[in-house]
Amino acid sequence: MFQNIISKRAKMRLVIPRVVFHIDFDYFYAQCEEMRRPELRAKPVVVCVFSDRGGDSGAVATANYHARKFGVKSGIPIKFAKKRLADSHDAVFLPTDFDYYSEVSDSAMAVIRGYADVFEYVGRDEAYLDVTKRTGGDYASASHLAQQLKNALRSSVRLSSTVGVSANKLVAKIASGYRKPDGLTVVPPDGISSFLDPLPIKEIPGIGSKTEQIFRDLGMSTISDLKRLDVFALNGMFGRKTGTYIYNAARGIDESPVSPRGDPVQYSRIVTLKQDSKDYDYLSRDLEALCEDVHRAVVRDDLVFKSIGIQFVQDDLSSRTKSRTLKNHTANLDELKRTALLLLRELLADQRLQVRRLGVKVADFIETSGQADITRFF
Repeated sequence: MFQNIISKRAKMRLVIPRVVFHIDFDYFYAQCEEMRRPELRAKPVVVCVFSDRGGDSGAVATANYHARKFGVKSGIPIKFAKKRLADSHDAVFLPTDFDYYSEVSDSAMAVIRGYADVFEYVGRDEAYLDVTKRTGGDYASASHLAQQLKNALRSSVRLSSTVGVSANKLVAKIASGYRKPDGLTVVPPDGISSFLDPLPIKEIPGIGSKTEQIFRDLGMSTISDLKRLDVFALNGMFGRKTGTYIYNAARGIDESPVSPRGDPVQYSRIVTLKQDSKDYDYLSRDLEALCEDVHRAVVRDDLVFKSIGIQFVQDDLSSRTKSRTLKNHTANLDELKRTALLLLRELLADQRLQVRRLGVKVADFIETSGQADITRFF
């Protein structure tokens, strides 16, 4: 009996603190445009979702920090943004290019995965990482790892990012918004209350302007003020689910795990060519590089594939695709390249338009579970 008690106490002492990263790419779409055209870095850049009505109809997707100084932010109408930047004669308004942003995001996420025990993709510009094992629950090590990750993204993808580090996803997300751009905020478990208490209530994810106003009407503006309400009062105001969430969030409580997304339907890479072309030799060089990129992702995730496809985006923005199913699953790079180049020749045989973007994909996966398909040895 005493041995069981001692064993349980020993296990309790061995529980290490959870360490979670939330990483957020700074003003992502606008930053992608700056990467593509470095001369934009010193100018106000506004990336817009233009509507089909033409003209300035539509909304701002994001803006860089030069534009934000003039009050331009995501979601406002484009015409309002142009009025606020009327005196800034070098302001640039650009349409969204989601394919290009996805290319940049894919490259960045491939870097991030290498730093995680568990990786959770949230969207093109954000992700969660559980790094408890590799840091041993030590927040000094976690801070160092987060800085290494930021440096790796800047050197390999040329992307600026902000990272929040804490004991759960909720506080890590709030921390990532605390010091932007290019920030790093570490909130260890014993510092959660002192970090959250002075923040505005709107910093809690999910609390919008209407909910914030309800609390303002009660004379509450900070998270510390919010903690004066017990869970029963909050449940009465917002219902049990939302009320309980707000009660826990104000105290930095969040037990939700960092969870990987479901198995991928396909792995794909697409690139905008330096010049439009339908020349086999020119296209094949980019296609082989894309195959190598996709292959790295597949091997990293211990998968083998059976379907290979390529895609053209033509100069009129229409698409053409062609794919082939192999006899057996494989993760062999030479077979991937050989099949992709064969598909390239077949598509080019009757190609009339110039190719603007070129892509490759693999699909129909099974996991190797540590037993590599024999073709991976050759």
